[in-house]
Amino acid sequence: MAAYVRHPRIVPDTVEEREYQVRMAEGCCKNSTLLILPTGMGKTIVALYVAADVLEKGKKVMVLAPTKPLVDQHHATFSSLLVNTKVGVMTGELIPEKRKKVLAENDVTIATPQAVANDLENKLYDLKDFGLVIYDEAHRGTGEYAYVAVAKEYHKLAMGMTASPGSEREQLDDICINLALNKIDMRSEDDPDVSPYTYNVTINRIELDIPQDLADIITQLNRILDDYVGELIHLRALVPSENITTKKLLLAGKTLQFRHKTGERSAMLFRALSVQSMAMKISHALVLAETQGVTVLRTYLDKIHEDSTDKKGGKGAKEIVSRKEYKEIRRILDTTRVEHPKVSRVMSLVSKEVNYRPGSRIMVFCHYRNTCDLMFEKLSAIEGVSVGKLIGQSDGGLKQREQTELLQAFRDGRYNVIVATSVGEEGLDVTSTDLVIFYENVPSEIRTIQRRGRTGRKNDGVIYVLTAKGTRDEAFEEVSRNKEEKMIKRLKKMRESIQRDPTPRPSQKRIDKFGDK
Repeated sequence: MAAYVRHPRIVPDTVEEREYQVRMAEGCCKNSTLLILPTGMGKTIVALYVAADVLEKGKKVMVLAPTKPLVDQHHATFSSLLVNTKVGVMTGELIPEKRKKVLAENDVTIATPQAVANDLENKLYDLKDFGLVIYDEAHRGTGEYAYVAVAKEYHKLAMGMTASPGSEREQLDDICINLALNKIDMRSEDDPDVSPYTYNVTINRIELDIPQDLADIITQLNRILDDYVGELIHLRALVPSENITTKKLLLAGKTLQFRHKTGERSAMLFRALSVQSMAMKISHALVLAETQGVTVLRTYLDKIHEDSTDKKGGKGAKEIVSRKEYKEIRRILDTTRVEHPKVSRVMSLVSKEVNYRPGSRIMVFCHYRNTCDLMFEKLSAIEGVSVGKLIGQSDGGLKQREQTELLQAFRDGRYNVIVATSVGEEGLDVTSTDLVIFYENVPSEIRTIQRRGRTGRKNDGVIYVLTAKGTRDEAFEEVSRNKEEKMIKRLKKMRESIQRDPTPRPSQKRIDKFGDK
């Protein structure tokens, strides 16, 4: 029989007491901590424990989350599980004076960081009454992200939460320094106190062959790219290498731009800048051809063609469309009836899942908006499928309120399939997802981990990863895998150096305040 947490601020008989969560909360009450915990293992519950302790000491709590759907999700959790506590929401949708009022009237404020950062900069209020600030998805706390600005104005107990802090030590150090976190506490799914609460996630890798028309297009694109790479080497803008990656092309572009900004003016430099820009366009077209398909590639090339006909259009676009290889590509695109085999495979997987398990919830992740639109259209035609499209706000996408409503409809069963771009990867509690499909691999360990985390949260889950053989799909998959392995090794080493409280705490012992033993 499950034991429940007892705390004067937490609703009785609602929060199951898990040893690892309580231990982590105790540490977070004493030190500003970066909490690293696998997706679905209850980072928010640990935060709830710490918040309850701070509230009981008469201080306020702020929870920062990067998106409105995440803000709404945290608001629902804290509102339902805390007693004698006023919980408010504060985002950029409110005018400054109303934000100030929300902050003054509530014990816990759930907010987007940009709104708070702007208000602090404008001295609309300060955070002197707050005893805890929680940074959700703390891996964002680098560079000029708003978390960093808030942390500069807040100097008391803080807590960062993430499932995937990244593979680079420098990034981890930046997060801790920027958010003023002086301790790291972590658990993995293999830890004995965590493993009883994990669910099995089966990952199935599906390899697909590129159809001949698409292979012919890829051949022509490679010929164009090889020409541009050769010219960049000749212009001494690139170092000869067996493998010229997009990353190397980007670095070449930055170097050329720096030379231009520092006053260099020469025909060689201007030509190199133009060729680098064209090479980037063709490199992107190759990624689309290999990993996305004919429809998405056609849309992208249409934009290049449109740019070439514009009087203000770039010379690079004009040069690209004048090439014989480009004309051959357009001929194939205008006559082919093939699409990327991933499209039909996703349709097959979804159809089979819905037919065999009618109550299933399915998420399909697509990196590109156009692919998301295509899969939405294709899946909508399948009998028994009710599909929603979760996309960001840019380019006429969903407002954050609409994103929240769509996710709730998914939880309620009004949709049984969601096709999502990256906005669906981070933090969202879609607890009933049974099947997740990766339309493509992404060269990011953080995004890969987050995608996987959309299933296996409340029950066993299945993941299908679609990989086009001999393409950048395989390269991206290897990059992501290597980064994740590197991250795990680094975190394990770091974990060995973390000083844990050696005093054993009997599992049957209850605590009434998490900061006090």
